[in-house]
Amino acid sequence: MSKNAYRKSALLNPRWLLLGALALSLALLPGCKKEAAPETQVTVQAEHPERGSIAEHITADAILAPLAQAAIAPKISAPVRKFYVQRGSRVKEGQLLATLENTDLAAAALDNKGSYMAAEAAYATATKAQVPEDTLKAESDVAQAKANLDLNLSIVKSRKQLFAEGAISGRDLDTAQAALVAAQAAYDAAARHLESVRSVSREAALKSAQGQLTSAEGKYKGAAAQVSYSEIRSPINGVVTDRPLFAGETAAASAPLLTVMDTSCLLAKTHLAQSLAQRMKLGDPASVQVPGVAEPVEAKVSLISPALDPGSTTVEVWLRIDNKAGKLKVGTPVKVSITGRTDAQVWKVPAKSILTAQDGSKSVMVVGADGAAHRKPVTLGLQDAEDVQITGGLVPSDLVITGGAYGLDDGAKVKVGPATDDEPKPAAGKGGGND
Repeated sequence: MSKNAYRKSALLNPRWLLLGALALSLALLPGCKKEAAPETQVTVQAEHPERGSIAEHITADAILAPLAQAAIAPKISAPVRKFYVQRGSRVKEGQLLATLENTDLAAAALDNKGSYMAAEAAYATATKAQVPEDTLKAESDVAQAKANLDLNLSIVKSRKQLFAEGAISGRDLDTAQAALVAAQAAYDAAARHLESVRSVSREAALKSAQGQLTSAEGKYKGAAAQVSYSEIRSPINGVVTDRPLFAGETAAASAPLLTVMDTSCLLAKTHLAQSLAQRMKLGDPASVQVPGVAEPVEAKVSLISPALDPGSTTVEVWLRIDNKAGKLKVGTPVKVSITGRTDAQVWKVPAKSILTAQDGSKSVMVVGADGAAHRKPVTLGLQDAEDVQITGGLVPSDLVITGGAYGLDDGAKVKVGPATDDEPKPAAGKGGGND
């Protein structure tokens, strides 16, 4: 092969062609200029601080409880004769709910009633017949003794005159005087007996009769009370929520036989820190979020415990909820929100714009005059569900980033625009988080 043919074959070799293209590109590279990449701008939403009113909302977990509850337990142990209500029955105060077997108790009450009636008759006899008769007899004895005494006085007087005239002997006078002494003694004894009958005997007889009557009455009332214990009545208005036994089963004394709850109003019971409870007062408006109920239920603060719970050192707070429709159930766990302090004229920003650092400090991102985002520390005041009060760190002209600030670095270029679905997500390690 000639030299020209060999050279031509080598130049057409793909390997050499690749090397030549590489050399040409390297030769042209130093003469090229590098173009600057365009700076990235993040679309954010922003607004100025707003002047208006704000109300603090204190939220907590709570449990719904009845307005009143009665676990009705009998005072005696006896089989259940009959139930007059079922679980779910609405009852009134004093309504008969059940009766227990009471035949033996009724018989004992009847026996004691007879004794009581006999004691009443004895008392009537003692006060209206026996005592007056004794008094009348004693008065009659006194009158008779007095007449005898007067007679003997007149006899002694006349015999003294006859003795002075010599008409009778001294023995006759002595006999008359002896009879006078005996009459005086009889009169004194009758008078003392009458006094005793009128004071001591009469009072003792009346007390004795009264004591027997009172004792019989007490026994009768006790037996009647035992009979009444066999009748189970409701102490409150409400609905029967529990009835563990059936007719014929034995009800044990002090064991609940029926449970009645007043659910016309319910109480949402919660425990709050003392610092939060001190901001409230009775009658403060509140709302309760009940599972399964779309809209919050209105409520009011009805009780703020005057003492701390010794176990948790918290304050128990009750919210009263109207439940006449019966839609809410006792025992339901709920979320409560209580309106606390309010302020009519404050500067506020959306709560979602607040960023919290790891040390707990608060800040916001604002759009600067240079079109970049800048972090500004702020101090906060009252906060509700949507807004938070700014007490320091901002001026009304500041443009606060309310959306799209997640993961933004201080100094990042931003532009204000509507929210988009492709907003940047928070970057790991970048400062700030939503409060």
